[in-house]
Amino acid sequence: MSVSTQQGLRATVIGVAVNVALAMVKGAAGFLGNSSALIADAIESLTDSMTSLVVYFGLRVAMRPPDANHPYGHGKAEPLAATIVSLGLVAAAIAIAVTSVRQLLVPHPPPEPYTLVVLALVILAKETLFRHVNRVAAEIESTAVESDAWHHRSDAITSALAFIGITMALTGGPAWRIADEIAALVSVPIILINAFGFLRKALAELTDAAPPAEIEQQVRKIAMATPDVEGLHLCRARKMGLEYFVDLHVLVDGDLSVRDGHRIAHAVKDAIRAQIPKINDVLVHIEPSELMPRDEG
Repeated sequence: MSVSTQQGLRATVIGVAVNVALAMVKGAAGFLGNSSALIADAIESLTDSMTSLVVYFGLRVAMRPPDANHPYGHGKAEPLAATIVSLGLVAAAIAIAVTSVRQLLVPHPPPEPYTLVVLALVILAKETLFRHVNRVAAEIESTAVESDAWHHRSDAITSALAFIGITMALTGGPAWRIADEIAALVSVPIILINAFGFLRKALAELTDAAPPAEIEQQVRKIAMATPDVEGLHLCRARKMGLEYFVDLHVLVDGDLSVRDGHRIAHAVKDAIRAQIPKINDVLVHIEPSELMPRDEG
């Protein structure tokens, strides 16, 4: 198991444990304290727990080695998990909206003051968790883990809005009692915007969209620095889970022997993989420089 995968799995397990604990605390406090915003928060934490489990198992599948049915490995399980997580965010937003609208239509007493203490602790815990998981996601370049991190951030946002809503409901008198539910509804579009943003990113990986330009730039620089390489005709890269696969057309002297061309191809491949560890494989195609145009990309 790679170090990056271990980091992703560890961050995800921590997220599951924290979310389950917070869901229980928020659910009990929301029910006993008459706070629909806190109940909505608890629903989102439960959703976060389930989607974190999806990320966990997605990473576990993605780390499996290639086999007869999956010669390029199982890396696509990672963006597939990110897609499911994004859809989970959409489901959470819908659940919060439905719960809040229902509470708006049913008269109920104002929230208890102690719910503010619970929310303050939740905001602190979720923002801390977001920063940790998001840092891990950036280090290992995992869309699934990044989506999971933003589940924690969206939870912190809904908790902050709930804190504002409950404060208004407690201090504004009877006319402001619905501020609790309004606060929960305000969080819905925020969650949906994040959900569709990560869904777009996950689908881009599933459909082999080009990775960040710096990956290709690094590959080109390393290949051109390899002895006997005279130019490049084509360079393509795609992300497969936490790793990249590269297709590269290298231009060499057309009078070289097949043996020399083979040697150059392996030198290019070995240099790229040594300097960019996240590249799993490089397919090098050798072409005569005098017959092919150079790709200056």
